[in-house]
Amino acid sequence: MTRRARAPLVHHGEALACDRAFEDAARAEGFAAVAGLDEVGRGALCGPVFAAAVVLGDDFPTDGLDDSKRLTARQRERLAARVRERARAFALGRAEAEEIDRLDILRATHLALRRAVEALPLRPDLLLVDGLPVAGLPAPQRAIVKGDARSVSIAAASILAKVERDALMAALDRRHPGYGLAGNKGYGSGEHLAALRRLGPSPQHRRSFSGGRQLLMFE
Repeated sequence: MTRRARAPLVHHGEALACDRAFEDAARAEGFAAVAGLDEVGRGALCGPVFAAAVVLGDDFPTDGLDDSKRLTARQRERLAARVRERARAFALGRAEAEEIDRLDILRATHLALRRAVEALPLRPDLLLVDGLPVAGLPAPQRAIVKGDARSVSIAAASILAKVERDALMAALDRRHPGYGLAGNKGYGSGEHLAALRRLGPSPQHRRSFSGGRQLLMFE
């Protein structure tokens, strides 16, 4: 049975391809260690925001890499295992719910991204960042709109961060039952909001607004 190819993501009338074009262009300019950088969990009501930084290397097999939101959980798990086994370097960073409430979600997200870069076992020459520029990164950066659907390095980072965060949310579901965190991953599903009204927030819930839109106020 032939596997059906994913339809390309279309942005402003342009079909996007997740490939090595940004990485190849950077290496042609002399950048030897190019890292993709992405985060997950910005819009959640519960749990940390996670970030990953990934340097794939020239011989990394990039087939299947794409924006983590366009992949199934099984595809993400398989690709994340490949990143861990075969990437030249990778690292994770996170900002906790308390830090999100204290700093605000944007600054906490930037903190998680910086922590991921600083944890890399090698120093990157250039960072490819999904979306908008990130404050305070310890290396030059290029922000790429829809980068997780266009750059294999950013896609790898988005997949690794998503898999790690999902695993944590499953663990938090066992620690704080009743909110359905293993299923909703901390986002504002109907089940999650009903549980919050019934149980109140757990210690892992964010008391502040999240993801740029007011989802729920606890106090």
